[in-house]
Amino acid sequence: MADELASMSLEDLRAERSRLQDEDDRVSYVRRAAQARLDLVRAERERRSGAPRDDETDLSGELRRVLSHQLTGQGQGARPPREDRDDLADGPLTAELDQLCADHGFHAVAAGAVGVDDEALDALEHALDDFERRVSSDRRQRFERIDALGSELVRRYRDGEANVDSLLADN
Repeated sequence: MADELASMSLEDLRAERSRLQDEDDRVSYVRRAAQARLDLVRAERERRSGAPRDDETDLSGELRRVLSHQLTGQGQGARPPREDRDDLADGPLTAELDQLCADHGFHAVAAGAVGVDDEALDALEHALDDFERRVSSDRRQRFERIDALGSELVRRYRDGEANVDSLLADN
């Protein structure tokens, strides 16, 4: 990969890094949405177990907690997008997550789990967990590429192949 990056123009390096960061904003949003839905499924499982809880026992209380942490980027290790964007929920991954949820009855769970048996809840949890893991793996690979691009940019500035004045002139 180092040879490939070394052969790219400075402009192409910057453009590729920017493109991947934009993709990551979308993927990060979808990943948080999947994690939020997974948290709600697990909360429903806990509710069904009869375990005592300190907070509200219905999913509406859990929904407020999950959304405030996951979708706003305040969950563990989560970060909000680099800028406010209305288009983060658009794209094939969002459609895939929505279809997965439709196929496995997520909306019934979120609405109070009427008619969703334990087996269906297990299948939904498994499907969401698999989706989240796949998206996270893809995201890690994207980070590796972004890091490599950033390292190549740093190397060029450090070695004098590029200068800060040209960067400022471009902006």
